[in-house]
Amino acid sequence: MVKFPILIEKAEGNYSAYSPDLPGCVATGPTIDDTIENMKTAVRFHLEGLKENGLPLPEFSTQIKLIEVAV
Repeated sequence: MVKFPILIEKAEGNYSAYSPDLPGCVATGPTIDDTIENMKTAVRFHLEGLKENGLPLPEFSTQIKLIEVAV
């Protein structure tokens, strides 16, 4: 099993997700849960395509941190 960080953004009428470590791999959905499931499918498809083309699987290098800022 491989883990990749994903970012989920609220769009107008749905949500979108992407992984900075998998350029071009994106998914959308009407809810956050649907978007996550769609992203899992997209990541599997993306990684299978890399394998089929003899390309190395990327290692995740993105770190997500929350920072606190006084406003």
